[in-house]
Amino acid sequence: MYILGVDDNVQSLLLLEKMLDNIDHGGEHLFFTDPMQALESLDKPVEIVFSETKLPGLDGIQLARKILERYPLCNIIFLTDSREYMSLAFEIHASGYIMKPFTEKQLMDAILHRRYRLPELNDRPVKVQCFGNFEVFVNGEAVRFRRQKSKELFAYLIDRRGALCNMDMIIGNIEPEAGGEKSIKAKMRVYAGDLIMNLMDLGIENVIIKSRGLIGVNTSMVDCDYYRYLDGDPYAISKFAGEYMTQYEFAAETCTFLEMKYIK
Repeated sequence: MYILGVDDNVQSLLLLEKMLDNIDHGGEHLFFTDPMQALESLDKPVEIVFSETKLPGLDGIQLARKILERYPLCNIIFLTDSREYMSLAFEIHASGYIMKPFTEKQLMDAILHRRYRLPELNDRPVKVQCFGNFEVFVNGEAVRFRRQKSKELFAYLIDRRGALCNMDMIIGNIEPEAGGEKSIKAKMRVYAGDLIMNLMDLGIENVIIKSRGLIGVNTSMVDCDYYRYLDGDPYAISKFAGEYMTQYEFAAETCTFLEMKYIK
């Protein structure tokens, strides 16, 4: 699992790190004493955040609200020696409120009983094919995009694996020769809006995450051969034949990376 720990007490963080390594061995765990640095590190959906309530500059409740703005299905679990914020924690639907000193069993129980769970890969509503041509399927049927540029935008967001992208990043990859003129940015906003409307018609608009001018894909809703490949899935590795999103120039760099990862 992808888990963040935030606490200005270094000893508490070290203890949390040790316990999480035992509970979720092999997971991706990041730890921060500064809540602003934790926010800045968030470039893809995070499943669980363990946070102290009393933090410098930004308290745990404020931090949680900012994280939930971006990733509403994130599980917030507070680890604290104060009951002061308990009612606010319930207001934001925190998945847990554990008093210090905490034990490994308490952490494990909180993880097992977390409010939100990522769906199993086979149960995810959106199937994405990246090897060969880029295609998207919902309920077994290929999605017909209203505009080809909207489809290319979605492909780019899939390629970014949940990272939130600004307009300049998107234009630089989808329209690299256009520069940052206002007219190009306006067109790209039209493509983004059209993409969201397309997905709304299919009932899967939540696959797109928007936050303060940034846009990304909710990877927890996507079953993707590219993602499976990166996770070491043997079948996905066997299906990759050196072709990745062949319609799009921006995909060449990722294709080279994939070739170097497993192909000898």
